[in-house]
Amino acid sequence: MILRIVRMEFEESTIDAFESLFREFEQQIRHQPGCHGLELHGDPDHPFVRYTHSHWESTDRLNDYRHSELFTQVWPRTKKLFAGRPQAFSLSQIRKVL
Repeated sequence: MILRIVRMEFEESTIDAFESLFREFEQQIRHQPGCHGLELHGDPDHPFVRYTHSHWESTDRLNDYRHSELFTQVWPRTKKLFAGRPQAFSLSQIRKVL
């Protein structure tokens, strides 16, 4: 399982447009083969920073999405709204402690 976290910073004037875009496509992203969940989070100390948090079956499935037609619809529209360069992290679990 791969955890993908993407940090994105927006201008005050573009944050609402991003959240609308996210709502428009979130179900389609969630239903991509190999996607086991998608969430949107905010930074309590930085009101115009958002994080997407998604779980993927494998790096191959994440890359399939990143090369899909859906991604080519979502990502260019999202990039136009950024105030800074996004940061993306792919993580695999080493140990789970409950």
